[in-house]
Amino acid sequence: MRINGFSGMDIDSMVTSMMTAKRAPLNKLNQQKQTLEWTRDSYRELNTKIVQFSQKMKDMNQSAAMNTQKSTLTGNTTAIKAEANADASSTPMSVVVNKLATKSNMQTSTGLRTAGSSTADATKNTTLEQIAGGSASDTYELNINDKTITFLKTDTISAVIGRINSEGANVTATFDEISGKFSITAKDYGDSNNIKLTGADKQVKSSTLMDLFQISSTDVKGAEKGEVIVTNTADSSSKTYNPDKNSLVVNGVSLTLLETTGTTGPAKITTQSDPTKAMETIKSFVDTYNDLLSTFNTKLSEQKYRDFPPLTADQRKDMKEDEIKQWETKAKSGLLKNDSIISSAVSSMRMTISSKLGDLSSVGITTGQYYENGKLQINEEKLKAALTTDPDKVLNIFQGSSDDVTSKPLFSELRSKLDTTLDMFVKKAGTSKFDTNGSMTFKTESVMGDQLKGYNRRITDLTSRLKDAETRYYKQFSAMESAMSKYQSQSSNLTNLLK
Repeated sequence: MRINGFSGMDIDSMVTSMMTAKRAPLNKLNQQKQTLEWTRDSYRELNTKIVQFSQKMKDMNQSAAMNTQKSTLTGNTTAIKAEANADASSTPMSVVVNKLATKSNMQTSTGLRTAGSSTADATKNTTLEQIAGGSASDTYELNINDKTITFLKTDTISAVIGRINSEGANVTATFDEISGKFSITAKDYGDSNNIKLTGADKQVKSSTLMDLFQISSTDVKGAEKGEVIVTNTADSSSKTYNPDKNSLVVNGVSLTLLETTGTTGPAKITTQSDPTKAMETIKSFVDTYNDLLSTFNTKLSEQKYRDFPPLTADQRKDMKEDEIKQWETKAKSGLLKNDSIISSAVSSMRMTISSKLGDLSSVGITTGQYYENGKLQINEEKLKAALTTDPDKVLNIFQGSSDDVTSKPLFSELRSKLDTTLDMFVKKAGTSKFDTNGSMTFKTESVMGDQLKGYNRRITDLTSRLKDAETRYYKQFSAMESAMSKYQSQSSNLTNLLK
């Protein structure tokens, strides 16, 4: 706090007044920096919407998203689950599951029990020492699938399970608290994933943990294949499948095997055209496309209020919260008006649609009136009819055809065009091409990043010079006060001499 001298002058007010004019360039720099930061934030907002749209199109490009087939399951509906793929045929099928595939596994023949107990009384909190009793070793080893895992006698069954499951041996250990049985099962199906009792040196060797749990090498069971009989009920032809896992695809229908059919009888599958899923996917695409295009067009035509620059700190002090919010809404408006990157993105999107407009129109997708700026519209009845009678035609427009490698499907073309826009955002604003929620920090190496560095340097330099000027003013006033005090003292002395 500054203390004014005897002169009675308000030095603080005088210095503040003198500094106000000098601070104008600094306020201007801070306002320009704020505008640049707001503009960069606007780029990131659009960047995020593009990434989200691009990811959505990538998901839509999967066959499941544009599936026009549906399988209906009757008969034994608990033994299998059936889901039609996009290429599913209408062949009616009957499925009998005689045997499920199994994974390689080993298990204790009886429940684990503590030393001296006649019943399976072990729990997950039981230690290896409690199971071994007085003959407990300090450590125990498990040699499995080229891994040697060592345990302490103080480890609980729960800890043993955790270690086995986390050591990368491609197995899963479990403990059934009801039966007290401990088991280890291969993570994957098939003979190639059979459990091997080998250690880190890849040599077969005994495991003291298995000895403790009374599991022998003969208790290790290899993976077994399943047995499924599928019958074409239209001509009664049959085929037996022996999958090494509990799933297979027949006539384009994905079958998940849940249990054997047994005496309940076979599961029956019929497949027919169902455009519902593809309709939902296409409608979602159109809605998202229109939303993104509308956002771009709004930014390009947004009114710019040049009389509403960012508020300075002093201006904010004298305003209410609502007034600040209203001011900043106008200050942020029009930051991307007529922006070249966004204009280019809009042109690319509309040109991509225009190149497919003939095909799109034939299946019920058109552009609106000229004043709607390229907005897409759907004739749902026409689209549904196209998906029902000629689904391949519709799918080829969006996803392309495997028979035509030169085709340019809509999803991949739009993603490619928008990827170019993202590249320009990254270069100019330092955004990320993988930011789906606007949370990633800006890259410092960008055009706007360099501009912000420049503003920060200039603001720091100017702030330092202003502090020096303020200090100089106070020193000058202090010198003036000292001179006036000296003059007054001399004047009083002379007056006293004349009396």
